[in-house]
This record gives sequence, structure tokens and C-alpha cells, in this order.
Amino acid sequence: MKDTFRGGVHPKQNKDPQRVSPLRVYDAKGEMVFPLSQHIGKPAKPVVAKNDEVLVGQLLAEADGFVSATVVSSCSGKVKAIEKRRTISGAMLECVVVENDGEYRKLDGFGERKDYSALTRDEIIGRIKAAGIVGLGGAGFPTHVKLMPKDPGAIKYIIANGAECEPYITCNDRLMREKPEDIVEGLRIILSLFPNAEGVIAIENNKPEAIEAMKKASSGEERIRVLPLKTKYPQGGERSLIKVIAGVDFPITALPADVGCIVDNVGTIYAVQRAVAFREPLFTHALTVCGDAVKEPANLIVRDGTSVSELIDACGGLKEGVSLKKAIAGGPMMGFAMSSLDVPVVKTTNAVTLLCEDGSEKAELEMTACLHCGRCTTVCPQGLLPQLMADAVYIGDLERYEKKLYGLECIACGSCTYICPAKRPLTQTFKQTKAEIMALKRAAGGKK
Repeated sequence: MKDTFRGGVHPKQNKDPQRVSPLRVYDAKGEMVFPLSQHIGKPAKPVVAKNDEVLVGQLLAEADGFVSATVVSSCSGKVKAIEKRRTISGAMLECVVVENDGEYRKLDGFGERKDYSALTRDEIIGRIKAAGIVGLGGAGFPTHVKLMPKDPGAIKYIIANGAECEPYITCNDRLMREKPEDIVEGLRIILSLFPNAEGVIAIENNKPEAIEAMKKASSGEERIRVLPLKTKYPQGGERSLIKVIAGVDFPITALPADVGCIVDNVGTIYAVQRAVAFREPLFTHALTVCGDAVKEPANLIVRDGTSVSELIDACGGLKEGVSLKKAIAGGPMMGFAMSSLDVPVVKTTNAVTLLCEDGSEKAELEMTACLHCGRCTTVCPQGLLPQLMADAVYIGDLERYEKKLYGLECIACGSCTYICPAKRPLTQTFKQTKAEIMALKRAAGGKK
């Protein structure tokens, strides 16, 4: 078994200031805002109304369809409104707004460990669904759906993704170092659903303490092993991990389960352990506040719905004498720029990166014509031809982009943009093009 994949880049890690910061719980002071869409799939449907009193762990919105996820309150207080609010993605989405009373009174029935050894497969998945767990390392696919493939016996690998290859972000590193036994228990719970699967905990080798902690916690586990990986971006990408561990490629139209794999972030697996062993819904998660503009970079356990601006204040605010040029939800490679800091943290927010310099703005000033050097092709983990894809976009040949150059296979990792000496905005171009193609497909489908 290999320790890396084809292609990839080596951006500066910038992890040292925050990797030494232990996880600490931060309890929000201000109002809490809970978007009904914090996951892939259909938005949740509200089950509360204005002026309702709510408790920590209480259901605010129920899953509305098979691919959907519940939303629970992370605070106690009164429902102030159900209205559209600006969210971390920049979109105006329907949200439940709760006036936080600061008391954090809990709903009865969770938080105490209970024996789950006699639970059936359906009961375990039911607890995970009720908890509202989604993928915490990516786009937020509902976890209970991921754990219900057509043939559980065909799953060969449950991959615990602890790679954390994005620069700056260290919250999963700290989670593995501080909660290794809980993560292993969560992985063991998931493995109980798949009789023929092996659990592989994949961690980049720039996290030696996490590797050692996870090896110690999994010692004696017959179906679980730790796999150190080469430090390279995007090592933590789902397809990169599957290529390394299972040795297979698969088209973007297929699911990991189609090639015998299920990939879950270690934070998601920790949430599974809390849901099954403690009946605890997902209302907190680990997050890194980082970047060269923040005074005290830190790893926090945050409550969903907390304002990003409040989290920054909790980390000492901005450094004196610096100007914030860019705020990113996530890391600098695959994250997205925020238009406002007065937006709520959602389940999938794993980092807030605050920078003194806007790299894309600088690149735009330095951009030249394509040099035809081929570096973008060399680093693409999907084996695509970014130079030709960009040329197809510029002349408006979307059919060539999709059918001949397989442009929809792009995972928007940013490797091509990072390596391009001409400073061309390749990844941004491909994101926009994919959105345009998918919009055309939806429009064509609606006319049938």
C-alpha cells in the first residue's frame, strides 16, 4: 500500500502557531443563528416557531427527505425569528434565530454514557440520523445516508480521514491527540455495520503526535490500523485517500461505496461516538481560528450558530497595526472568501483563516498569458489537462470541456492555480464552468 497519490503540491503548512494550542470550549455570548441548510441535500424543515423556548440539544428543524439532516439548538433561550439571514457562504438562507440566554440548559436524555452493545444496525443508524451528523471535513453529506450503501458486505475499507492537508488548519490534529480513544470507539461502531471492512486511520506524517496517539488507542484492535501518509496536498481529498488505500480510481458520477470504500473525517467519527454512546446530537465541533492577521490562533470547540466575529474576538481579535485583507471559511486552498464576519458557524466550518494579504488579488496583478509549461497537468491529482480545459472555456466550447477533457472530474483542489507561474485563476474558472454546465443541465431537464 502506497503513502501518497499521483500529482499534488507542497504549499507552506503554516500550522505551527496553532498546532500547539489545545482544544478549548468556547460558549457563545450573543444570539445564535441556525441555517436550515448546513448539508448537501434538501434543507431541514422547522419544527419550532417564534417565541418558543428551546434547550441545548432540542430539535429546531427535522430532516426533510432522504438526503437531509436535522438541525438542533446549541444553546438555550427563545426563538427570536425564522427568517432569511446572511450565511457563511454569502447566500441568504432561511434560519432559526435563537436569543441565547447564556445558561446552556440541556434537554433531558443525552450526555450520559449508555450501553449500546445490543443495538441493531438500524438503531445505530437511527441514532446517527437523529443526531444530525454530516461530514465535517467537506461538503456536509448526511452521515446516516453514507452508512447505508446498497450492499454493506461489499464495503472493504472504512477510512478515517485524519490527513488534514490544508495549510493552517490543526483542529483535527488536536482532536486526534486529545480524543484518540473516542475516535477509535466511533470507528469501531461504524465497523460494526460492515462485517467485511477494515478500518484505516489515515494521517499525514507531519502530525507525529497524532499518529502515536491513534496507534496507542487502536492497539489490540484487529480491524483497525493507522496509516501514516506523505505530507502533500490534497492528500486528505476523498479520491486521493481511496487511490492510496484501495488502489482504485472512479468517475465523479460514482460514489466511494461503489468501489468498496466509505470515507469519514475523524471529527465526524468522533460525533458518531457521541451520538451512539451518549445519545448526543451534533451541536458542537472542532474549529481552527488561524492566519497571520489574528492575534491568538487557536483550536476551539464551538457551538454551531456562533457568530464568526465573536470567535475572532475570543482569539484576541486582530493583531495591532494589521489590516484584514481576506477572511476565508476553511483553508486557503479549498476554502472560500467571506463577504462578512457577522455570519454563523455551521456544521461544516472547520476553520476561519484571517490573512493580511489577498493572494488572489496579488495574482491578478501579476497574471500573464499561459506559458505552456505543463506544470498544472503534472500536479493535477485527477490526471486532467487544466491548460486545455481553460482554453476550452475561453472559447466557449463547453461540450469539449465536459466530453473530451472530462472537466467535470475536477475536484477544485486548487493545485493547478497554486503551481501556475502565469498566475492564472484556473480553479476559479473551473468552478464557474461546472456551475454553468450543471445549470444548463437542470434547465434542459426541466424542459422535458
